[in-house]
Amino acid sequence: MNPDVVAHLRCPVCRETLRVADARTLRCPRGHSFDLARQGYADLSAGRSPHTGDTPEMVAARAAFLGSGHYGFVSAALADAAAGAGGLVVDVGGGTGQHLAVVLDRDPDLLGLVVDASKPALRRAAKAHERAGAVRADAWDRLPLADHGTAVLLDVFAPRNGAEFHRVLRADGRLLVVTPEPDHLAELVAALGLLAVDPAKEERLAASLDTHFTLVRRQSLRHTMRLDHAEVATVVGMGPSAWHRDAAAIDLPTPVEVTAAVRLDQYRPR
Repeated sequence: MNPDVVAHLRCPVCRETLRVADARTLRCPRGHSFDLARQGYADLSAGRSPHTGDTPEMVAARAAFLGSGHYGFVSAALADAAAGAGGLVVDVGGGTGQHLAVVLDRDPDLLGLVVDASKPALRRAAKAHERAGAVRADAWDRLPLADHGTAVLLDVFAPRNGAEFHRVLRADGRLLVVTPEPDHLAELVAALGLLAVDPAKEERLAASLDTHFTLVRRQSLRHTMRLDHAEVATVVGMGPSAWHRDAAAIDLPTPVEVTAAVRLDQYRPR
């Protein structure tokens, strides 16, 4: 793992700094050691992660769909909002790291880190960019990061731990949160009975962040996608509907035009 990224990590047991002890180990001054997987990510969950995250099938679907470029407009907006921050960009629940890679490509002065619970996702994220690392940790728990050392924090359709986000972000840091609009994937929701956007999502977002952050900008991002059968299967297979719907059994006339509608909120710490 990139030593410059490791410098921002903290031991999940004692909160001391971590260093690369050898090709397969991170270690803190108190002797706590953490394995670096052969694929390059570190498991810093310290046995506390209550879930395994996305399955291999969901990760493969996500990689295929994001790789097709249909959500490229989201990556580009994140790169615009993060440019010039200088320092570490942390993508919480960042999966395969494809959004983060675009952010890092835009600005050579940024380093990157994906935090996720899914080992299959982290195997890909560790190789997403030469200036990025990947660690396994629970977004709802204390993040294995230094206090006030993160320049930008990305949260794309991921859990929002307001107190922890505030702790790790610099005083001048940027929190970039992407959430689905009510009509996101509306055509597929209607045709396939997929899970719709929770109408209480807005209230929960405010409750999780308003105590610690001030909203400075809100953008509505929209794009019409033209999807073939395989792409419909991957967009279903990569999201929460994958737990309830067999993507391989989808029978829908294609190509189909589908609305991608999300909101990008930019916050600063209070």
